[in-house]
Amino acid sequence: MARDHGFHPVRITRIVDETPDVRTFALDAGFSYRAGQFLTFRLCGTLRSYSMSSSPDTDGELCVTVKRVPGGLVSGWMHDELRPGDVLEATRPGGSFCLRPDAGARPLVAFAGGSGITPVYSLVKSALATTARPVRLLTAHRDAPAAIFRAELDALADRRPGRLTLRQHFDDRDGLVTAEQVRDLAADGSADFYLCGPEPFMTLVEEALTARGVPRERIVVERFTPVNGMAAPPARPVADGTVTVVLRGQRRSVPRRTGETLLQSARRAGFTPPFSCESGDCATCMARVTAGESRMRVNNALDADEVAEGYVLTCQAEPASPDVTVEYED
Repeated sequence: MARDHGFHPVRITRIVDETPDVRTFALDAGFSYRAGQFLTFRLCGTLRSYSMSSSPDTDGELCVTVKRVPGGLVSGWMHDELRPGDVLEATRPGGSFCLRPDAGARPLVAFAGGSGITPVYSLVKSALATTARPVRLLTAHRDAPAAIFRAELDALADRRPGRLTLRQHFDDRDGLVTAEQVRDLAADGSADFYLCGPEPFMTLVEEALTARGVPRERIVVERFTPVNGMAAPPARPVADGTVTVVLRGQRRSVPRRTGETLLQSARRAGFTPPFSCESGDCATCMARVTAGESRMRVNNALDADEVAEGYVLTCQAEPASPDVTVEYED
């Protein structure tokens, strides 16, 4: 049987204003989770994933932290409408932006831009609480009032002298983060590196680390890049074969296109299939291949038993045989 990737009721127990446009929602969920993971919520007729800012090793409640996106349908609604006692629908925690079990005593070095501090804060708390690893953290915000968890991080650094090296960077005071600052924090390059934030920030950090000789497998990235799930995929060469999609009792077939995922094929067939992260982390888009074969580019959500039973992440699965049938569960 597939693991439980369905939606469950979670109740808001309290709400904390972190900055003028960031709120933390404490939840009575009863979920176990790993530092750095996220929940996928069904809100306003759509799906959104938000990372936990809490740590299972230091905090007694599960918390997600949400930044209001200008014009954002879901984040705006959460900020304006939700109150303690309200009940939401969420999946069980998912995601692979987690501490590596084989890290040993390797330093943990993290770079967090803006709201990218949310999962990084969870990781830092767990690393300090459960390991002897030295932790180095650079946060980048436009100014001090926008700095999420600023006071909490300062206090954590004071409590962990010699363990946590903290650099809180403010663009209005310090200018933009530079590659030299990244290389300086990277030190000898022997650490595990965690990156989360806006795409230009992460591109700068990744390029600086790579130029310094850090192996790609030591760099762990979490992206918050929004996706336009309903946009049509670009035209691609048509290959021989057919993709058949079964969803909500309907069966439709389209010609197979080279390089197109099963999720994109389902949209081209006129369906509105479930999806969220589109990066292979959340399992919202999972379905079962019942005929033919497919191959996933990335799989950070399904376990080996599920894959053996034919389940795939349709956002990552491409046909590996001329004809493929994929069925979404009701």
